[in-house]
Amino acid sequence: VQLQASGGGLVQAGGPLRLSCAASGSIFSINAMGWYRQAPGKQRELVASITSSGFPNYADSVKGRFTISRDNTKNTIYLQMNSLKPEDTAVYYCNARTKDLPGIDYWGKGTLVTVSS
Repeated sequence: VQLQASGGGLVQAGGPLRLSCAASGSIFSINAMGWYRQAPGKQRELVASITSSGFPNYADSVKGRFTISRDNTKNTIYLQMNSLKPEDTAVYYCNARTKDLPGIDYWGKGTLVTVSS
């Protein structure tokens, strides 16, 4: 599975930004996909994930501000980020987890999101 993420950049606090992640390769093996982020000096954390059937899950810190969606026809997930805060600044990584037990994780290259105050 290969993951190609895009959409990061610099945005002012309160503004929106949308990330995209396209999957290719053995996409039939994918169960859930999602976004993680890692801020300087912090551990990587889950931001949002979505199952193959479209069931989303969010970190408490982004609930009500971020929306994850999935277009199975394009093998792509999106993360719409609204009301961005400086603390959302991080490198965002796309993740795909396979249906195996335990699932195998694949990662895309990170995309930097910087929110200025």
